[in-house]
Amino acid sequence: MNRLKTALLLGLLSGVLLLIGERLGGGSGLAIGLVIAVAMNFASYFFSDKIALSMYSAQPVSESQNGEVYKRLAPLVQNLRMRMGLPMPKLWLIPEESPNAFATGRNPAHASVAVTAGILQVMDDRELEGVLAHELGHVKNRDILTSSVAATIAAAITFAARMAFYFGGRSDDDDGGGIGALLMMLLAPLAAMLIQMAISRTREYAADATSAQYAGGPAGLISALGKLEGWSQRVPMSASPATAHMFIIQPFTAQWFGRFFSTHPATEDRIARLERMTLPQPI
Repeated sequence: MNRLKTALLLGLLSGVLLLIGERLGGGSGLAIGLVIAVAMNFASYFFSDKIALSMYSAQPVSESQNGEVYKRLAPLVQNLRMRMGLPMPKLWLIPEESPNAFATGRNPAHASVAVTAGILQVMDDRELEGVLAHELGHVKNRDILTSSVAATIAAAITFAARMAFYFGGRSDDDDGGGIGALLMMLLAPLAAMLIQMAISRTREYAADATSAQYAGGPAGLISALGKLEGWSQRVPMSASPATAHMFIIQPFTAQWFGRFFSTHPATEDRIARLERMTLPQPI
């Protein structure tokens, strides 16, 4: 199912780029749009994780780099990934005080888990284990590629809409060019947000459930989500709306469309679901 979603998202990206190319340059613009679409599809599949990590200046975490962070994260991740039957993901540190985390990559063999410096400061090991299990849940459920591609597409659609706005209204052949460009400028970012919202809410519930199953119950994640909700408002994160859906909790500064357009379910709803869970432990 996630592979189908990814294919549909890449198809949507291609369609938008072709439409804008034709709108701006006719036949030659369509050809340019096709070339860009092919390049974007390639980049979205193979490099969307690197793009997301670079956007937040993520630093590698290993025995030789950020060694103290590695000593804390590695044992927790190692235990969880063995219980889940996953390869060891790459670990990353985001130099950001607002507590948060996300997973990215095109498949479990090429997965990365990134945490902010802030989450290491406010979480105890039980809570941190719940968060890491949630992120590895995204890896196990194979929705990290869909999430990463959606982030790239959201950014591309927004950028393409801005180009249409700045250049589309200059056409002398079409009196409605300016109006069309303005509508694209307004509607394309909204379409990108709806894409993110559609793929994110159910997968967050699924990753929460996976965390509860493999982290010894839901208590750690319940406590972590409560802290994250409060701290995200107390210490807002400078996050791009295009990548807001990737984080375990929506960064407070990305909540500019209100709850209806939120990429995440309400935290209180997630906690309520976790409190009702009595899941058997894996053998």
